[in-house]
Amino acid sequence: MAQRLPFESDIATVLLAAGTTVTIQTASKRLCLTLEEFLQQSPCDSRTLLMSIFIPKWDSDGITFETFRAAPRPFGNAASYVNAALLARTSTDAASGKNIMEDICLVFGAYGADHAIRASKVEDFLKGKSLSSSVILKAVQLLKETVSPPEGTTHPEYRVSLAVSFLFTFLSSLTNSMNETAKVNVINGSLTNRTTNISGGYSLKENLEVDRNYLPIHSRQEMVFGDEYKPVGKPIKKVGAELQASGEAVYVDDIPVPKGCLYGAFIYSTRPHAHVKGINFKSSLASQKVITVITAKDIPRGGQNIGSSFPMLGEEVLFADQVVEFAGQNIGIVISETQRYAYMAAKQAVVEYSTENLQPPILTIQDAIQQSSYFQIPTFLSPKPVGDYNQGVSKADHTLSAEVKLESQYYFYMETQVALAIPDEDNCITIYSSTQFVEITQDVVARCLGIPLHNVRVITRRVGGGFGGKAMKAIHIACACAVAAFKLQRPVKMYLDRKTDMIIAGGRHPMKTKYSVGFKSDGKITAVHLDLGLNAGITPDLSAILPNTIIGSFKKYNWGALAFDIKLCKTNVSPKSTMRAPGEVQGSFIAEAIVEHVASVLSVDTNTIRRKNLHDFKSLAAFYGESAGEAPTYTLATMFDKLALSPDYQHRATMVEHFNSSNKWKKRGISCVPITYEVSLRAAPGKVSIMNDGSIAVEIGGVEIGQGLWTKVKQMTAFGLGQLCADGGECLLDKVRIIQVDSLSMIQGGFTGGSTTSENSCEAVRHSCLRLVERLKPVKESLEAKGATMEWGALIAQVKIPLCYDFICCHIYQLT
Repeated sequence: MAQRLPFESDIATVLLAAGTTVTIQTASKRLCLTLEEFLQQSPCDSRTLLMSIFIPKWDSDGITFETFRAAPRPFGNAASYVNAALLARTSTDAASGKNIMEDICLVFGAYGADHAIRASKVEDFLKGKSLSSSVILKAVQLLKETVSPPEGTTHPEYRVSLAVSFLFTFLSSLTNSMNETAKVNVINGSLTNRTTNISGGYSLKENLEVDRNYLPIHSRQEMVFGDEYKPVGKPIKKVGAELQASGEAVYVDDIPVPKGCLYGAFIYSTRPHAHVKGINFKSSLASQKVITVITAKDIPRGGQNIGSSFPMLGEEVLFADQVVEFAGQNIGIVISETQRYAYMAAKQAVVEYSTENLQPPILTIQDAIQQSSYFQIPTFLSPKPVGDYNQGVSKADHTLSAEVKLESQYYFYMETQVALAIPDEDNCITIYSSTQFVEITQDVVARCLGIPLHNVRVITRRVGGGFGGKAMKAIHIACACAVAAFKLQRPVKMYLDRKTDMIIAGGRHPMKTKYSVGFKSDGKITAVHLDLGLNAGITPDLSAILPNTIIGSFKKYNWGALAFDIKLCKTNVSPKSTMRAPGEVQGSFIAEAIVEHVASVLSVDTNTIRRKNLHDFKSLAAFYGESAGEAPTYTLATMFDKLALSPDYQHRATMVEHFNSSNKWKKRGISCVPITYEVSLRAAPGKVSIMNDGSIAVEIGGVEIGQGLWTKVKQMTAFGLGQLCADGGECLLDKVRIIQVDSLSMIQGGFTGGSTTSENSCEAVRHSCLRLVERLKPVKESLEAKGATMEWGALIAQVKIPLCYDFICCHIYQLT
């Protein structure tokens, strides 16, 4: 791709600097070329094959090789603004003792040129020279002439400055101020055993050498496993790991589509609040092989225009009918013969809007507060204040107020929203959905189509990442496919492109908080008041749970007295939904902002303020009530002390301080941050079936999203039935298979999320296994009394009793 297309390749840049050669096979001959020659020649035709790539082996003496890239998202998932790979060979001059640049290769790419290039003028200038400030400055000037983004390239000045910074960093690390014994190769731009302090104006701080003891150290975790619960808790290969690594794991998009399958793409609003006057298309739909456009009028008679719903919390429509209420709201679905054509047709859609007689949209928390646009928070989900705020403030030596904000965040799961709906006989439908909430998906689809629940079958084998984004939002895609399939009586599949997914996903709730805090001169906080605004979007979704989770997380410190005013703002933006630790992230963020503010005002270490305000059990009980548990189980303060006072932490803190004092542009940090997380245990079903050959099929309501759910359930199944095996159940691991979630087979499956699905599912499976053991144990003992040796397979082959049991694990308590 880097040779035939103007592709911003990182690997081509690296290989070019490494001196790579390639072998290609054309229609008439085989050629061996340097990578530079390969990239510079005319684009290869479709018949040319790349046969091999050869990377030469380097001598390690005097070689330094570094790679750099800068992108909107530095850890991947985005093309580079600029990338670079820089290689230098240096030697020491016997007479002067200086380091001389023997050879150098400087490669830069992705700055707008068709392919990576070598900065030949800079290389020629540097060869044979000893590096100094003046030499580096001249090299930088030459590079500015070499790296010249073509006209039309975005951010051209920024790209040039990045290339300059890469070269400057690289050459600075090679200056004569470096002690020869301290030099090592540097990979990917991270310094391993040296630090260079670069002050302004390109001047270099000389004779700086950082002791090896002040560099980061690696951590490791050591675990001691007992045999009491084997194989539970012991490390085993993740279930499905080989399938995933080889690409054989089947996700919804991998399911072979039935004959006659059609594909859909959303037409969504680009206005936040407007009447929909009509939908037209820029060009003829025949070229995109469009079958039809599905809108609200196509919902079956007796069905509801509903895209998601949760009991007592609210609903969201599937299609905007006459008025769109936020940008990104679904107006309709283009149905075409291929997914590509569906995407193309949706982009051709032109929606005619009118804002006549409509109020301006409410877009921000501030707008909502000014217009008193709020959702009601149910009483049973409303957090309660603690203590007397006014009395707490009266005890304070100091008070301060400030404001903190936290913006939204997208899920960025690898698999975007996807569903496949297949109509069946007798008014039934089967839906393959990438969802964390199979039970509610079945319920909403049934209501949308106006058919009984037993006519709707939702199947989910595995999900390619969720983080809460596949809970409520996945239901929209399932419902949309179901409505189209039901009307057309043909299978319909929809896989959102990344842009559409990001527009409709919602994401984390934006937050704005004004706080007032009173505290003593020794750092003890006596009272806090929060004015908290949350942008929930146009419908409640699951936003009503946020106030409770935010305050629950915020209460990790003993604030003395805590008062708050929480507003759940209704705005004309996409509904926000649950996202990894919903509320806990915001609550902990506010708490740490206050603690650091107090520490800054008092000019004391932040950990001192943290420790001063950790709960004792009495205050914990006052803030958390029954969830505080028993006094002996509260260990947060002890854990904090053990960590903060440990030699490892103290050593690392000293290293960080030394590093920061030695570096102007690069900084490190270290913190001890306590966390309290209120864990809600929910009802979860589990079913264990032992086949005639001794193999075991297990069904659970939880969905495998990569969290290792199937692995844990497999271990628990082996443990639960292990009483019948001499080795405690380890022999059963290879006999257990976890089955995909099926809403008709495993009802009331519940929600996968909250970090407790594995525990709930394992407990349900354990109970099912216990009942099966109760049935099998008398049979085993009877046969053994007759002198028979009962291995697992032999035992199962001889029993004539039901070997299937299901159990739903119900919890009515909470843990902290």
